[in-house]
Amino acid sequence: MTFASLTFLIFLPIVFVLYWMLNGSLRWQNLFLVAASYVFYGWWDYRFLILILITSVSSYVCGLMLERLRQPRRRKFAVAANVVLNLGILGCFKYLNFFIDSFVSVLDILGWHADKPLLQVVLPVGISFYTFQSLSYVLDVYRRKIEATRDAIAFLAYISFFPQLVAGPIERASNLLPQMTGKRHFDYAQATDGLRQMLWGFFKKMVVADNCALAVNQVWDQWQDASSAQLVLGAVLFTFQIYGDFSGYSDIAIGTARLFGIRLSDNFRYPYFSRSVTEFWRRWHISLMSWFRDYVYIPLGGSRGGRGKTLRNIFIVFFLSGLWHGANWTFVVWGLYNACLLAIPILLGRQHKKVEHTPVLRELPQIVCTFVLVTIGWTMFRSASIADGIGFLGRLFTLLPSFNPADLTLGKAASLWCLCLVVIEWMTRDRRYALELPPTRGIFRHTAARWLLYYVLFFVIFLFHGQTQTFIYFQF
Repeated sequence: MTFASLTFLIFLPIVFVLYWMLNGSLRWQNLFLVAASYVFYGWWDYRFLILILITSVSSYVCGLMLERLRQPRRRKFAVAANVVLNLGILGCFKYLNFFIDSFVSVLDILGWHADKPLLQVVLPVGISFYTFQSLSYVLDVYRRKIEATRDAIAFLAYISFFPQLVAGPIERASNLLPQMTGKRHFDYAQATDGLRQMLWGFFKKMVVADNCALAVNQVWDQWQDASSAQLVLGAVLFTFQIYGDFSGYSDIAIGTARLFGIRLSDNFRYPYFSRSVTEFWRRWHISLMSWFRDYVYIPLGGSRGGRGKTLRNIFIVFFLSGLWHGANWTFVVWGLYNACLLAIPILLGRQHKKVEHTPVLRELPQIVCTFVLVTIGWTMFRSASIADGIGFLGRLFTLLPSFNPADLTLGKAASLWCLCLVVIEWMTRDRRYALELPPTRGIFRHTAARWLLYYVLFFVIFLFHGQTQTFIYFQF
């Protein structure tokens, strides 16, 4: 079941009404949330439910064990067993064929021929997201940052909460679990705010991302014969496609959660207005990058061990981040490319400090430069193989600038919607999301103006949505 489907639009109001009818009992509310989440997830394939149940039960039991155990050696063994189990499941279903293919390719290079075993392993939707969420809980209990919960139903709801189950945000137990164990009350203002964020998310996904996808697929299918203008357009439109697709999903997920009285963490903060690549990674997929920071980068020493160790830790994090995104060397290359970009200012002794103020127009050159560097990286991310990615970039940078009138028709609608997105988000870049309307100032303090905006956006989505595309991050 996907957000951009009729099934979900029927499922959500039914779950919403029944959920708040159970408002008198927190336990029944949570039990209903677990059941609804399992229906939502099992809609793809009911067999996937076995894996999420194994992950949930093993992490819950491990948390209780860590709470009781006092000897450091036994606690280390317990947490290691859980990490190995969960990463083993993830590795088996997501990376087994990848590692086999890579091993056979190495043998071929060495002159030893080996037949590839035929393994039909189906990748469960969202397995990387809920695996990391369960690992963060176990590791935080092990570090004594949080106490293990004894409420099994609340814990199952924490792992399987359907709005963010298959593509994040990756929630920490310290944020989401207390909301599952605490009393929730319906808040009309919070619910309407959630609906606005959902509406904006649907616009980014269905109008921006899905329209971009049509032109992007066309360019990538024939990039060997494309003109320089088409290659540039394909690269730029994919940059907006993946942003509209993933941040759109996050907006819908966060907005949906607010309907149920639950606040999820922000996952995007206008990343394409970043003034450096360092800042971009503070604004893009925040929940994943903060996960790697807290559970990989800092335990490795972070930036405390000098320049050499800092660079080593950055490359490890981005190698793992690339691998997390998919079982393809293109993702690893994409991760290492970003690590190189982050390493350059460190090597030059010009580390970028965190910039607090909202981007302003005079910073446009830095914003454009960062956007170009990020776009180059996304071309490798989009490519089917490293050879295709190198070939695409090679043509992009070696072809003489050319223009064909036919280029104007390729992605014309998508380019228009991307421009609309940029203008709207630039004007609202000081808010959590574009439709977070100030209730006391501006024209939108009037109810009629707000409702007019909602109807206009609804009809734009209805009339101009592209051909429905699966969310890109479902494959991760």
